[in-house]
Amino acid sequence: MSLVIGTGAMSRTMKLCPRGALIAAAVALGAPSAAQSPVAPSLDPPSWTRPVPPFRIVGNIYYVGSEGLASYLVKTERGDILIDGTMAANVPMIERNLATIGVRMRDIKYLLLTHAHFDHAGGLARLKADSGAQLIVGAGDRIAVQTGKAPGESLTGGVDFPAAAVDRGIGEGETVRLGATTLVAHATPGHTPGCTTWTLQMFERGTPLRVVIPCSLTVAGNRLVGNRRYPGIVGDYRASFARMAAIRADVVLPAHPELADVHGRRVRRDAGQRNAFVDRALLGTIVARARIAFAADLAAQTGRK
Repeated sequence: MSLVIGTGAMSRTMKLCPRGALIAAAVALGAPSAAQSPVAPSLDPPSWTRPVPPFRIVGNIYYVGSEGLASYLVKTERGDILIDGTMAANVPMIERNLATIGVRMRDIKYLLLTHAHFDHAGGLARLKADSGAQLIVGAGDRIAVQTGKAPGESLTGGVDFPAAAVDRGIGEGETVRLGATTLVAHATPGHTPGCTTWTLQMFERGTPLRVVIPCSLTVAGNRLVGNRRYPGIVGDYRASFARMAAIRADVVLPAHPELADVHGRRVRRDAGQRNAFVDRALLGTIVARARIAFAADLAAQTGRK
């Protein structure tokens, strides 16, 4: 969960504890963060529930989420795959966006998840009920999704979300296939125990593109020191930095679209920049900045201990 302050790919991200306090948090793209501390009461960012029209990204991948929370649709000849349900309040908007691009709810065969926080998993229960799709989540987040309780321990308190029945917990290197499309799951835990990065190949004007839908690498209020519910969190973050850095990405589509300037890239593409979504350096930049932010947060939390 993160709120971006500023615009563009190098914006600073902040953690928003909705219905509570605005908390400084780790940075996925931006300067290193300091320890989290309450600032002022605030609601969720308006962009998280602000509707935007759906649009095609590359190949058969479509954006169907809100302005500030991504939901990605992958169309195949055998049905469709929806990645992330965003917040429960966004489900009617997502379903309208799907209808706009000619997708019926029964066309969705699989629902996938990046990680079990309310702003990405909150809509899954209703989307599953409305579509009949199978729900697949990272194995480490299965219990969190089935109970509607954020995993691990947070310095800011977790936010509950509607529980959803999980059909399959997926692990490193396992795949989801539908028609000729294959998505590969990469276990990148830390942000949550079951944080999952998804990769797939798409073709744009005959050119193959490696598309990566990365799970978050931010600390975002996670307790790094003395986390009894997730004692291996520090080691998981470090392993995930290495794993993510090894992934080749032509197109990066994060759950928080501002981290890759997804909407700005759409505007530039529609204005004539044909390869606006292709940025082969972006994932490496995300990882490098996340490492710096993590180190700062770990030092701050260790100092408090």
